[in-house]
Amino acid sequence: MSDNKLTLVSHHLCPYVQRAAIALIEKGVPFERRYVDLSAKPDWFLAISPLGKVPLLVVRQGDETEAALFESAVICEYLEETQPGVPLHPADPLTRARHRGWIEFGSSILSDLWGFETAKDAITYQTKRQMLIEKFRRVEAELGAGPFFAGPAFSLVDAVFAPVFRYFDVFDAITPSGIFEDLPRVTEWRKTLAGRQSVKEAVMEDYADRLMVFLKNHDAWLLKLAG
Repeated sequence: MSDNKLTLVSHHLCPYVQRAAIALIEKGVPFERRYVDLSAKPDWFLAISPLGKVPLLVVRQGDETEAALFESAVICEYLEETQPGVPLHPADPLTRARHRGWIEFGSSILSDLWGFETAKDAITYQTKRQMLIEKFRRVEAELGAGPFFAGPAFSLVDAVFAPVFRYFDVFDAITPSGIFEDLPRVTEWRKTLAGRQSVKEAVMEDYADRLMVFLKNHDAWLLKLAG
């Protein structure tokens, strides 16, 4: 077990930050959070973030030197390799590789989700909505009996998809999207992840309020659908 002190540099809405936070919580690893305003990035942040993005995991070692890890996939892999607690990757190399593929698929869904939530007109909204439906249909075909992606064990794939589903908890409260209507396995998976303690603790209590502000600032079409 590492004695390094960990700080997760975060943004309140970032789903990639949530992945790392979920992994840390699942493994029972103590860590601090430090939030940054990405619209006014401080110099200290830019100095240690080559891409100017979150999350960052700042690792303070025993000799007080610090190293900053960037990219959520790298952070989660580091935690898997260095921290105790339940494994979040399968032991079998082939299954592990397939999980990594589905993690990338989850990232592609986030790209479509950005277009969906920031759409300013009906055509863009419906186009992105259909793209999301098609991708979740692929996920539906992959899921088994559950309750998690690969069965009884929570994995990093679950940590990736939980922040995706969290968006829809807010969106569907505004106006039902209907994206999951014909996807019973995905729907049950979504419900299971929403009740997971690590998923709940990955964001602050004002997450929904902050996301609503984001939608208003982007003149989101889904707000107009609500009348």
